[in-house]
Amino acid sequence: MIRAIHYSCLIVCAVVCAETASAQVQKPSAQAQWPTKPLRIILPYPPGGGTDFLGRIVGQKLAEALGQPVIPDNRPGANSNLGAEFAARSAPDGYTLLLTNMSHAVNASFYPRLGYDIVKDFAPVSLLASHPHVLVVHPSLPVKSVRELIALAKTRPGQLDYSSAGVGSSPHLAAELFDTMARIKMTHIPYNGGSASVVAIMGGQVQLGFPTTPTAIPQLKSGKLRGVAVTSAQRAPSIPDLPTISESGLPGYEIIIWYGLLVPAGTPSDLIARLHAESVKLLNAPDVRERLSAAGFEPIGTTPEQFGPYIRDEVAKWAKVVKATGIRAED
Repeated sequence: MIRAIHYSCLIVCAVVCAETASAQVQKPSAQAQWPTKPLRIILPYPPGGGTDFLGRIVGQKLAEALGQPVIPDNRPGANSNLGAEFAARSAPDGYTLLLTNMSHAVNASFYPRLGYDIVKDFAPVSLLASHPHVLVVHPSLPVKSVRELIALAKTRPGQLDYSSAGVGSSPHLAAELFDTMARIKMTHIPYNGGSASVVAIMGGQVQLGFPTTPTAIPQLKSGKLRGVAVTSAQRAPSIPDLPTISESGLPGYEIIIWYGLLVPAGTPSDLIARLHAESVKLLNAPDVRERLSAAGFEPIGTTPEQFGPYIRDEVAKWAKVVKATGIRAED
């Protein structure tokens, strides 16, 4: 009797093990089942700026590659923190993406309390692109060069107003760095997003600013703004006639803004691999490169393994800058 029961148990165990093994072999990967519904890409700024421009291109091309809509979801506020926090709290299922940029690395030290951690709460997909800022002035301001602006600012300390996309945003940091290196003092007027800050310059509410190239270039071409210089170490191919700030009065000055794609931490690795592959592919598409280059972007494309350390390095770098400039979230 004992032998019969033992033999029966062996048979049952063998059947169960065989079924389990079969299920494991037949179980499809997360990628094989994905995507089965629309995705959304969180754009943590209002429509009209560089993040919005790049995000919509990336979303459109990802939708074509994945066979599902990729919906741009603008969630501005708190210098991009609201959108980032929303993305961090989203399910790690591959259906929510965040278009991050340099501001999130700055915010890690700029704000004492954040509802997310840009390193721990996200998984990197790819560094997508970068571009410089442009020092622009209202056409009525009597300056056409960096040296002329510095000279004017020294005769009118605190009287020249500049706009930015928000306190701690990259245009704000670009201006603070300019002030520090030129030993001048201009007054910061923050706005909610890059597009609004440029409208303020065009309307004469402020005299100048450091908008991103995608936001500035259309207004430079229309003559509504006057370009003075770019913030990169080399001249920008999209506006080659403008000198760099470094070559025209402030040697060593440089600041660029980068953009990348993140997903919530815990997203399956095979989904990240698919998103990375499609991101690099779209960045290499001739029509995308042409559109990005015309707007002042430099397409990049990296692996997740490269992008992760890059973000950590940026967080450390900007922590030093925030401390050195003394800017605070309540300014």
